[in-house]
Amino acid sequence: PAPAPAAAAPAAAPAPAPTGKVYVVGTDAAYAPFESQNAAGEVEGFDVEVVKAIAGKGGFEVKFVNTPWEGIFKTLDTGERDMVVSAVTITDERKQTMDFSQPYFNAFQLIAVKADSKVAKFDDLKPLKVGVQNGTTGDEVVQKLLGKTSANIKRFESTPLALKELENGGVEAVVDDNGVVQHYIQNNPNAKFKSVTDAGFTPEQYGIAVKKGNAELLAKINGGLAAIKADGSYDAIHMKFFGTKP
Repeated sequence: PAPAPAAAAPAAAPAPAPTGKVYVVGTDAAYAPFESQNAAGEVEGFDVEVVKAIAGKGGFEVKFVNTPWEGIFKTLDTGERDMVVSAVTITDERKQTMDFSQPYFNAFQLIAVKADSKVAKFDDLKPLKVGVQNGTTGDEVVQKLLGKTSANIKRFESTPLALKELENGGVEAVVDDNGVVQHYIQNNPNAKFKSVTDAGFTPEQYGIAVKKGNAELLAKINGGLAAIKADGSYDAIHMKFFGTKP
């Protein structure tokens, strides 16, 4: 509810030029703790708080719109979204079609398995049925191991759905980013999962995506991000969601 009065304010009193611009942020709100919807249907989470803090420093406003992961990046080209913030890993492939801010989160892949599983490393997944969220970097690394067309890769619309399938025995492992896997394991103790990491996993960095060539917005985002990292407010948000400083 917060952004509505702010967006309406310029009509009543002319706002100074730099403010009053509301940027629409696309996020797939099915990826706690980075982005999810609360009972009132508002989007919340680590990414949301980081971007709101950046906007506060950058002198602009943001409005979050829940957007399906499938096709989320196309909304930048069509102008439906000004930025996409959705635990998006910066990759060379993605850089060809969009521009990224400086990184705001370090991530790595984690394997979730049942507590009694014998899986100790990524290679152990070769003969198993593995759940992934469709189109994620987890999906990509599992394809490299099992083969692009492997029938043992089960794709889901969200990671919690994949983890639910692990609980029900429909898959034997799930591969996804550390933040979302750890959050699920912490909040679902009855599932009796453990996480396994592998030294072979490449560290990843999340960035805020904008339309290719949108240098003006990118400069505002990077300026705001540098400011929240410098004054400790980024660390405070990280502490709130992950219990540690970055």
